[in-house]
Amino acid sequence: MIYPPQEHRVRDILTSYFWSGDIIRSRRVSDVLLTGMVDVPVPPARLLADWEREISLHLDLEPGDVEAMPLARARARWPDYTRCVRALSDWTGALGLPGVIDSSDVALMACRGARYHHDGAQYGSAAFCNLFLSDDRGLDLHFPSLGHRIPLTRGTAVIFDTGQPHGVIQRRSSGFDVADFPPDQDTTQLFLTWELPIEDARVEHALGVTFDVATATAMQLNEEQVWVNGAPATVCPESGRWCRVD
Repeated sequence: MIYPPQEHRVRDILTSYFWSGDIIRSRRVSDVLLTGMVDVPVPPARLLADWEREISLHLDLEPGDVEAMPLARARARWPDYTRCVRALSDWTGALGLPGVIDSSDVALMACRGARYHHDGAQYGSAAFCNLFLSDDRGLDLHFPSLGHRIPLTRGTAVIFDTGQPHGVIQRRSSGFDVADFPPDQDTTQLFLTWELPIEDARVEHALGVTFDVATATAMQLNEEQVWVNGAPATVCPESGRWCRVD
């Protein structure tokens, strides 16, 4: 499914300033979401147990945390890993992105929900392609600026601009609340994430990205960041709203 812009919503103008080689370049942050379902078999019990040990012994995940997991070890215990990647590759290929994930960096991540944030200060040169591996825990991937919520379950696939604010929240909630993630409840989500190069013509076309929209400002900057309506801004971790930087 393609979530197009909602014409009745008055949205802020988001500008990403990102490294392109050794220069900072500007672009509009895309408001297009690409989402669907792909065939992801239940991971084997041995792998699920290994993930549980890693999370409890080494990650110490607190509500809202998003942390990397050991991917190489997981692949050695995951006979269906290649099948999952192939299914995702078929899905992205049908969206006009053939072969993109094959040449993109991939990581295995775990989260207990996620406070609202954007990733444009570190990954402004990329879009994220996420494939969720856990069963439904009653959580949604929420894009507050766009008004879209995506229920997370095994096989959910999403492609989005790293500059878009997003969080993982309880389905009944309107924002992120630590109390929604009690220690006696399993709210952990595992997912694979690929960094798709935003300057790749296939990614540019699929997300409708417009480049070099604020070249004069870009020439004055020396780090990646996202501006809102022509000024620096941050994301409120509880509500997902943009806040001006004074």
